[in-house]
Amino acid sequence: MTKGNRSARSVLALLICALTFAPIVGVLAGALVASTAVAETPAQFVYRVSHSIFGDIGSYSNTVEPSRDGITVQTRAHFEVSMLGVRMYREDAARTERWQGNRLVSFHGVTDKGDGPVEVKGEARGNGFVISSSQGTITAPASVHPANPWSANFLGSNTMMRPDSGRIEQVQIGSGQETTVKIDGATIPAVKFEVDGSTKYTVWLDGRGVPVKFVADDDTGKVTFTLAKCISCGPELTQMGRR
Repeated sequence: MTKGNRSARSVLALLICALTFAPIVGVLAGALVASTAVAETPAQFVYRVSHSIFGDIGSYSNTVEPSRDGITVQTRAHFEVSMLGVRMYREDAARTERWQGNRLVSFHGVTDKGDGPVEVKGEARGNGFVISSSQGTITAPASVHPANPWSANFLGSNTMMRPDSGRIEQVQIGSGQETTVKIDGATIPAVKFEVDGSTKYTVWLDGRGVPVKFVADDDTGKVTFTLAKCISCGPELTQMGRR
């Protein structure tokens, strides 16, 4: 595998682990809920993605749509790594998650890394979550969360599903640290978490529970996701994750 390909794959690895920072749930859920009412307005998070060597390499977005029946999350991703004008790697993904309360009830994702689309499906059954992919069918715990940062409430499980393959992974999570993070020149109060998975990860969540920045650091360099646009990102986000 070329260095460029490894760099692009580290972007995916970051997405995989971004939702596994369980200790923050108690902190944010108790302190940040502004009211018991849940807004029905969709929220959208748009991130720009950069690499410490290759510069800007793509974008990633989540659109969170609450309803009386639960929450639907639509994810879109596009990554492209080029060197000296030559494309080294490209990936496009479209995924849909459906939630009832804090339980994932269905998942559908299609990822294309240049070799054709790969589909992953999942649905809640009894006390588990059944995942089907090209690698076969497995049953995960009911508490499984896809690797997708859209709400602080998603940080309550150490069992995560890789959305591009359906593979299940466990991670180790450090305690949160109050700090600040710079976003486009502005200094923002945040809680910082370090995560040990297959790669080293760092995530910063602001006072609304929004992941404003997260970084993967491995032998290819640092891959950084920075929040570029946040539409309807009020305090009600923590409540949305608790419906």
